[in-house]
Amino acid sequence: MLVMGGIVGSGIFINPYVVATQVHTPFLILGAWAAGGAIALAGAFVYAELAARRPEVGGQYAYLREAFHPSVAFVYGWVLLLVTQTGGMAAVAVTFSRYFLEITHAPVPEGAVAAAALALLTVINCFGVRAGSTVQSTLMILKIAAIAVLVFAGFALVHPVPQRALPLDQPPSFGLLVAFGAAMTPVVFSYGGWQTSSFLTAEMKDPTRDLPRALLIGVVGVIVLYMSVTFICLRALGADGLAATKTPASAVMRAALGERGASFIALGIAISTLGFLSQGMLTAPRVYFAMAKDGVFFKSVAWLSPRTAAPVVAIALQGVIAIVIALSGRYEQILNYVISVDFISFGMTGIALLIFRHRDPVSVGFRAPGHPYTTLFFVAASFAVVAGTIARYPANSAIGLAILLTGVPVYFMWRKT
Repeated sequence: MLVMGGIVGSGIFINPYVVATQVHTPFLILGAWAAGGAIALAGAFVYAELAARRPEVGGQYAYLREAFHPSVAFVYGWVLLLVTQTGGMAAVAVTFSRYFLEITHAPVPEGAVAAAALALLTVINCFGVRAGSTVQSTLMILKIAAIAVLVFAGFALVHPVPQRALPLDQPPSFGLLVAFGAAMTPVVFSYGGWQTSSFLTAEMKDPTRDLPRALLIGVVGVIVLYMSVTFICLRALGADGLAATKTPASAVMRAALGERGASFIALGIAISTLGFLSQGMLTAPRVYFAMAKDGVFFKSVAWLSPRTAAPVVAIALQGVIAIVIALSGRYEQILNYVISVDFISFGMTGIALLIFRHRDPVSVGFRAPGHPYTTLFFVAASFAVVAGTIARYPANSAIGLAILLTGVPVYFMWRKT
C-alpha cells in the first residue's frame, strides 16, 4: 500500500492525454507507458537491494550518506524538505481541493481546503506509523477501486473507437525519437514515488524481507493499473480523442455513465490525491529525523513521541512548510525548479548500489535481477531525464540546481555547530 500509494496520485487520470499529444498511435502511447514501467521496475530492483543491504532509518538518505559522503545525503534531504517533497505535496493538495470543491460546491477558498487537508494528515501521522499506515491503506484500496470501476465501465459500457492500424504515424527518424522522449517525461513523473517507502525501513519488523517484496509487488501492481487505464482511454476515445481532452478519465466515465460517471471519477481522483498526500506525510519526515540524528539539523527534529514513537516534530515541520507553499500559490513554479534535481538523486542512488556491490560483492537477502545491466539502465534513464529537462527548461533547471547547491554551505555550517 505504501509503495503504490507513493506512486499513484492524479497523474494517471490526466497524463495519458499529454502522451497522446506527443505520439499519435496506440502502439507508441502504450509503448511510452510500458517503457516508463520498465524504468520504474529497474528502480525498484535497485532500491530493493539497497533496502536489504542497508535497513536503516531514512532509506535513500542513508544510502547516499554511506555510498558517497554525508554532505551528499544532507543536500538531498535539504531539497526534499524545502522543495521536492513539500512543493509536490502542496501541488497535490491544491489538486485535491479543486476536485473536492467541484464535488461539494462548498463556498470555501481553494487554498483553505488544501491547507486543511495537509493539517489533518499531519495530525493523523503524529499518532504513529500504525495510524498513518491504516489511513494510507484505506485510501489506497479506495483509489484502486476507483481505477477498477473506470476500467470496467470503459470496457463494458463504451463502444470502442476504430484505431489506427499502423504502429507509427511517421517513418522512424530523429524527430520521432524526440517526440517519444517528450512523451516519456510525464510518464516517468507519473511512475515516480516508489523510493519514498524506503524512508520507513527502520520501523518495519523485517525490512530486509518485506521492503524488497513490497517494492517489486507494488511497482508491478502500478504498471498493471497504468497500462489498463491507458488501454481503456485509447479504446474509448481513440488516439486523436485522447489527445483532444485534458480530462481523459472524466471523458471515459461520462461516455459510460453520463454526468454521474464524471462525478464518480472526480471523487476517485480526490481520494487518490488524498492518499498520495497521506503517504508523503507518513514517509518523508523520517529523512529529516535522520538528518537531525546525524547532527546536521535542528536537534528537536529528532524528538520521538514517547507514546507513539513517531517523529512528531519532523512531521509537523513538513506539514507547515507544505501548507505555506500551498497558500503561497507558487507550488507549480517550485516544482518546475526541481524536476531535474529529483532525478539526479535517483541516478546517484543507482550509482550507490554499484559502489556497495564493489565494496561487498556478497550480500544477504535480495539481489537486483540483471545487475549491473538493469542498474546501469536505471542510472542512464534517470540522467537522460535530467538532460532532457535541462534542455527544455534551462532557466528553471538552473534555479533548481542553485537551490541544491545552497545546501552545501548549510551542511558545513551545521557541522561546525
